[in-house]
Amino acid sequence: MSVKLRFQRVGKKNRPAFRLCAIDSRNARDGAFIEKIGFYDPYLADEKKKIRIDKERAEYWLSVGARPSQTVLDFFKKEKISGLIRSSRKPKKRRKAAAAHAAAVGGSAEGAKPIRKAKPPKKPRPAPSAG
Repeated sequence: MSVKLRFQRVGKKNRPAFRLCAIDSRNARDGAFIEKIGFYDPYLADEKKKIRIDKERAEYWLSVGARPSQTVLDFFKKEKISGLIRSSRKPKKRRKAAAAHAAAVGGSAEGAKPIRKAKPPKKPRPAPSAG
């Protein structure tokens, strides 16, 4: 079972509030949850009361391998919850082929293009016959 930490929408129409829950990843967004660990109400004026997270339980779920959604991860960083598993952004892929080629040739990696195989010449097409 893969557990995710994500928000569950609650509240009235046009006045949402969100429950922070540990949920089986196969369940629907508003489906059954394992444990409620926090609450977020974006319409409250007081910034301190807007988000309430049980830090102990959040750290526990992170320690056993639960994966936070991107939004939850941002809230955890704001609340300084330790035990985050992953970084917020994926690292960009680097061009290893260009750097390796430049190192082999002795040039710089900047502006170096990877070596491509030459394409075989095209076969000439027969002329269309009139008839």
